[in-house]
Amino acid sequence: MKLYICYGTFPVPARPGGHPCQNAHHALKEAGHDPELIRSYGLAILPKWLNQTRGRREVRRLTGSSWVPALVLDDGTAIGGSHEIVAWAKANPAAKANPAAKANPAAKANPAANPNPA
Repeated sequence: MKLYICYGTFPVPARPGGHPCQNAHHALKEAGHDPELIRSYGLAILPKWLNQTRGRREVRRLTGSSWVPALVLDDGTAIGGSHEIVAWAKANPAAKANPAAKANPAAKANPAANPNPA
């Protein structure tokens, strides 16, 4: 999973509602996801010829727009826009890992191999 962002996921105090890249990243983290962050730089309101960073070109190819944030799922599905990404994150929380399976990989394949079941 990749999250294309502008310059970072920092708070912007003067922006009502928060920074869109930060909002999308926060929602994904709250839902248990850990996306790879791709800094796209540039500024979407600039003309296309001024937005030629690799990240902005990739976002434009995936979504048809150079606006970020944009989320690309492992299956290649692209979701553009912070509101859409926040909604997707709320609807698709990450699967919770079994702590016993992490401590003892054999427990995942054979629960009887776990001497301390939860």
